[in-house]
Amino acid sequence: MTKKRTIYNIAKELNLAPGTISKVINQTGNVSMKTRERVLAYIKEVGYVPNNSARMLKSKRTFTVGIVFTEESDVGLEHSFFSSILQHFKSYVELQGYELSFIVKKLGQHELSYLEWCMNKRVDGVYIVVGNYNDKGLYELIESPIPAVSTDMLVPGLHTVVSDNEMGMKLIFDYIKDQLHVNKLAFISGPKTSKAFNERVEAYHKFINTYGMNSIVDVVYAESFGFTSGYNAAQTLVNQATQLPECILVASDDIALGVLKGLKDFGIKVPEQVSVIGFDDIAFAKHFTPSLTTIRQDRKALGETAAKLLLELIENPHEDIDEVVKLPVKLVVRDSTRKK
Repeated sequence: MTKKRTIYNIAKELNLAPGTISKVINQTGNVSMKTRERVLAYIKEVGYVPNNSARMLKSKRTFTVGIVFTEESDVGLEHSFFSSILQHFKSYVELQGYELSFIVKKLGQHELSYLEWCMNKRVDGVYIVVGNYNDKGLYELIESPIPAVSTDMLVPGLHTVVSDNEMGMKLIFDYIKDQLHVNKLAFISGPKTSKAFNERVEAYHKFINTYGMNSIVDVVYAESFGFTSGYNAAQTLVNQATQLPECILVASDDIALGVLKGLKDFGIKVPEQVSVIGFDDIAFAKHFTPSLTTIRQDRKALGETAAKLLLELIENPHEDIDEVVKLPVKLVVRDSTRKK
């Protein structure tokens, strides 16, 4: 029978102290890079998988983080912006020894609330990647003792990491005023169920007045978060407007790319006849034709900051931690805008 590997026999095989092996596995303490690499290479070679049960019993934690994509939001894992943030979140918490568990309302024949699933899986905390404000199950989860963070929802009692939407809209209006020199604008937003979209709409109305520009049509709301909804919104805008706007602002890049395709199919040239500006800077924005001028949200910073915040809430539950963290954004100018 093959003897079960433990940190003790691995330490003996490598002629090291068991404490050194533990430090390498748990990424704690001071261990030289040479020794760390030697231990990791050996663990990989022999196929050793650390047993977290002792750590779990000692700390009364499972070292598991629940992940929630609310089902009512119509945003899946394929969404380029949110999936990128989740990936950065995942990378950070895994380095700290935590595992992810996706929380769904229905698993096979079993249907439970988010909170019931979280309690069933004994998660230490929850990351709400995308939330729908009409999803009552989320409020039950947020109001529970389980620590929770989001990069989407702004709800009292929920710790949230978001980009500074008003800052992003001001950067756009400064660019329009100082570089594009146009004043006939239109705005295409995503669904009203998103707080981020609502903040961008509010900032749009604010800066239209502040900068003395004209909105030639009421805000057009896309029916969902993706390319097709942007295409349809572009059609709605063209049909509603009595004249073509000089610049169309769009609340997200996924929607904006659909807007670009819709305008092209209508025979409207971008940027010759109308400029288009997005928000997010998803990976495909620079590869589209024309490439998209947009506001860049730092997805890595969003994911990692949310991860750090959640782990702080888990490990130091009595500390007073800011409920909302806003991260700066920047304007990226590409081919979908042209100076007049």
